Amino acid sequence: MNGGSSLLVSCHLLRTATRTNRSLFLPGMISGNNSTSIAAARYSSHTITEELSHRRSKVTLNTIRTLHKKNIPITALTAHDFPSGIVADRAGIDLALVGDSLAMVELGYDNTNHVTMEEMLSHSRAVARGCKTPFLVADLPFGTYEISPEQALENSIRLVREGNVEGVKLEGGVEMADTIKKITTAGIPVLGHIGLTPQRSASLGGFKVQGRTFTGARKLLHSAQALQDAGCFAIVLEAIPAPVAKVVTQALTIPTIGIGAGNQCSGQVLVQLDMLGSFDKFTPKFVKKYTNAFETNTAAVAEYVREVRQGSFPAEEHTYSMRNEDDVKKLEELAEELDIATKAKSSGI
Repeated sequence: MNGGSSLLVSCHLLRTATRTNRSLFLPGMISGNNSTSIAAARYSSHTITEELSHRRSKVTLNTIRTLHKKNIPITALTAHDFPSGIVADRAGIDLALVGDSLAMVELGYDNTNHVTMEEMLSHSRAVARGCKTPFLVADLPFGTYEISPEQALENSIRLVREGNVEGVKLEGGVEMADTIKKITTAGIPVLGHIGLTPQRSASLGGFKVQGRTFTGARKLLHSAQALQDAGCFAIVLEAIPAPVAKVVTQALTIPTIGIGAGNQCSGQVLVQLDMLGSFDKFTPKFVKKYTNAFETNTAAVAEYVREVRQGSFPAEEHTYSMRNEDDVKKLEELAEELDIATKAKSSGI
């Protein structure tokens, strides 16, 4: 079902969802605590990433499709560097995204539009070194795909070849369909992104919820179907009302990944530093903080400062000893000689 007919059906679904406002909960996946210490792996004969690669099967597009077919929610999370890539891998994430959100939460820019292609490539490579199991996607940064489909394909190839990712994400609706088709025809998987599109926030009047009117919702439906027809393997729905996200999800045959779009999507994505509480400037309404890493880390560093000032760190368990007592005695004798020589020099003898 494509084109106009599917849009009419989708609009009918939207009216129904708006009238009934019913919730349809998808079965969740709960993972237990993993107490295995990553630090311990540093003293193994294998690297951390080598050990992680054997923990579970590699997630592929077929894995994503199977999860979707079985109505198992897809887990997605951003990763911006090597450590966060390891976290996504170890925690069992299905899809890891090197998001251009790193511009704000990692590099300190005011918005996502400042991050460059070279920066995205560098961060993508770092994530790829630690994130071996999830399906790995990277954002095409602002200005690298809007000029022409050819420009978009060229930069997509760079992200795959130089950034070591498996797919790309780009923002936009119907107007990006030809560009997406160009990329997917070349064999590069594309993750679409509609609703609140941060790269276009200025034209949207800021970071505002999209699709709150029937006209806006219908536009999102049309865009989602156009992106599906262009070959997207999934679509991110950001900051749209839950009833709209539900209808869009029902209207498509590919997964939707929600962020601020309710629990009716095929999966969810969050910015890792947001959900860990590592970014203290602001927290979007749709973010749940699963811990408060910023406060924890700040307190830990303050404790380090205190212990260094007091001389209690490093303690004996953090230091190395010499191999035998004879060498210790020789070193003490040398220290005495040096002390005598230093005193003599300072006194002018």
